[in-house]
Amino acid sequence: MITLEQYEQIRRMYHVEEQSERAIARTLGISRQTVSKALHADRPPEYTLKRPRPSPVLGPYQARLDALLAENAHLPKKQRYTAHKLFELLQTEGYSGSESSIQMYGVRWRKTHKRPATFLPLEFDPGQDAQVDWGEAQVIVGGIQQTVQVFVMHLSYSRRTFVMCFPSQKQEAFLYGHVCAFEHFGGVPHRISYDNLAAALKPLIEGRIREEQRAFVAFRSHYLFASHFCTPAQGHEKGGVEGSVGFSRRNYLVPMPQVESYTELNRSLLEKCLRDDVRVVHRQPLSIGQAWKIEQPALRPLPKRAFDCCVTRQVHLTPYSQVSYDTNRYSVPTEQARKLLTLKAYPFTVEIYDKGQLLAVHERSYGREQDVFNPLHYLFLLEIRLGAFEYARPLKQWKVDWPSSYHRLLAHLREKWPEGRGVKEFVRILRLHQQYPASVVEQAIEQALAFGCTHLDGVKHCLEHGQAEVEARPLLDLSDRPHLASLGSQAIDLAWYDQLIGRGVAQ
Repeated sequence: MITLEQYEQIRRMYHVEEQSERAIARTLGISRQTVSKALHADRPPEYTLKRPRPSPVLGPYQARLDALLAENAHLPKKQRYTAHKLFELLQTEGYSGSESSIQMYGVRWRKTHKRPATFLPLEFDPGQDAQVDWGEAQVIVGGIQQTVQVFVMHLSYSRRTFVMCFPSQKQEAFLYGHVCAFEHFGGVPHRISYDNLAAALKPLIEGRIREEQRAFVAFRSHYLFASHFCTPAQGHEKGGVEGSVGFSRRNYLVPMPQVESYTELNRSLLEKCLRDDVRVVHRQPLSIGQAWKIEQPALRPLPKRAFDCCVTRQVHLTPYSQVSYDTNRYSVPTEQARKLLTLKAYPFTVEIYDKGQLLAVHERSYGREQDVFNPLHYLFLLEIRLGAFEYARPLKQWKVDWPSSYHRLLAHLREKWPEGRGVKEFVRILRLHQQYPASVVEQAIEQALAFGCTHLDGVKHCLEHGQAEVEARPLLDLSDRPHLASLGSQAIDLAWYDQLIGRGVAQ
């Protein structure tokens, strides 16, 4: 068989240089028949095996091997024949060849008999179906690069997508992502398809049956949607959201976002989701926003109250007025502490209650063995135990962020009342943070220093003076008394004052 280069050379010599077939054959040292085939062929020659290569050792066993490989396709995945096992079986039947020959034969057999994957095109009615999945991305939050978990819900009819980032894939984040998505869509889809998410499912020993966790069942019954769980490793069953996860990561999170908080990050993602409404998906007649306007009325209405997406635990108070959750410790006001409290862990916050009364709210920590303090929680105890003022950890952490006016006030009070009374007065002033915003207290302290009233009552006076609002008096409606409308705005004749003074002198 001639090479591709020879094929090109024959055609050029004949059609361009106008040489005869005989001359070309003589020049190239090939037969005229080969030259003629090259000139009349529609495409360059390709190598084809005219007859199978002989397999003198494996040949007698090929039929047996074909039967075993065909049987293999119907056996359980973990109990199928391996190449080594096939080699051992054939050896018992007299095979004397190598194991590698059987391996190569198995590879060729599977390529020949493998069926291409085929799928059914799906079409969904408005409001009937949505798909949920998780992804991962890198984001700089508060100056630290970290892996964030990307929650995506995708409406199957309109292709409208909701994207939100969380620090973890814990169940409370999973459920809260649903709540925010429902509010974004203005309703609840009738059915939601999931991968085998650990947050929602407990896999049983075998089969496609799944036992849904109690919290997820309670959540589903609250919003009254049906759930559908896809077959493991079959991404095509929820291809819409699989594509949306990748699209969101490439278009919403590139370049890598730099934000101060998850609130800022999710606000940015929501704006991008809204801007995506103008996009027209390939092969769709309407834009995402136009299709969503058709779909939104078909969604189930939202319930009157949102589901409380949290993990609730009974927790015990430690001697340091803290409660523990997920290896981290959160402070509780010392004056309100009780031995047994209730903790609610939300995706971004932790709330602590005493018989329904909210005692403390903290930003949730996803580290390990972290102490999360609110220094205001310890001021009541500090007022009693002034000796711990210099060493109390919550206060030392707070001092780093104090404005300079706080340090000046503390120094002035210590100089004025050196035997502990100054520190006690300063702690009492700090407790004003429990009633007023930090910026207002800071401004009042600066005013007190300027006026020289450096004590609790002085700072309180500045606070109350700064907080007081002068209410503008509304104008009287004099439309029904036009003769009074000009009173107070007419020109003043100063001669009347002279007359009044004169009368007074005369009297």
